Amino acid sequence: MRIHRLEISAFGPFAGTEEIDFDRLSAHGLFLLNGATGAGKTSVLDAICFALYGSVPGARQEGKRLRSDHAEAGAEPRVTCEFSAKGRHFEVSRTPAWNKPSARGKNGFTEQKANTLLRERVDGTWVEKSGRNDEAGAEITALLGMDRDQFTRVVMLPQGDFAAFLRSKAADRLALLQSLFGTQRFEAVEQELGRKAAAARAEVETLNGELALLVARAGTEAAGLGIDPDGGSEDVSQDDPAALLDWYGREAEAAGAARRAAARDADAAAADLSARA
Repeated sequence: MRIHRLEISAFGPFAGTEEIDFDRLSAHGLFLLNGATGAGKTSVLDAICFALYGSVPGARQEGKRLRSDHAEAGAEPRVTCEFSAKGRHFEVSRTPAWNKPSARGKNGFTEQKANTLLRERVDGTWVEKSGRNDEAGAEITALLGMDRDQFTRVVMLPQGDFAAFLRSKAADRLALLQSLFGTQRFEAVEQELGRKAAAARAEVETLNGELALLVARAGTEAAGLGIDPDGGSEDVSQDDPAALLDWYGREAEAAGAARRAAARDADAAAADLSARA
């Protein structure tokens, strides 16, 4: 999200209309918002928050008494913020509720309700998106990925809420960071990898069980052939099933070859005896 322009009228300490070109400031890189106490530094940030969410942090978060006490009696308080997010360009204008002097009486006032106008820049033309406070707020929240409370905890540093964020519970920080940075996809990948790892571990355990059973059967068969891993000249570890199974195979092959040779010798001897008879 990037703020391009902010216009403040009869809002906070600003009696007239002030405009801030953030594009011009950002062109020089980082910039400092500096001034004496009461100069309106925090009010600039309040104005941004009000434009986006319709309320400000702190004790004035209900959005009341935001109109400047220094403005002309009939001056309408208004904040306009032009910003871009997710590749789209928007402008939101908000007016808080205020009491307008009545034209019919010297001491009378007419209550003016809060109003909002959200527009989007499409093909070089401003297109109205919403004129409702709640509807515009919901769309902006979806665009920025933060509600007002999250915005004030992470962005509005002068309000002290960022320190509260740092001190908050791990679960609360996790929920906020997931919302800000869209970590759900990484969580999904982590969960999928966890499932695959669990499946792989289960498969390894199954194969190890089958290998142990095969080694046991091979040991039984080998014993019938007189093959004993503890009695041979070769050092065979009982803790390495694969190596033990390989040794059984070699020994069985050797025993089989010896028995085939003995059988051939016996057949030859039998043939020789038969020929003599």
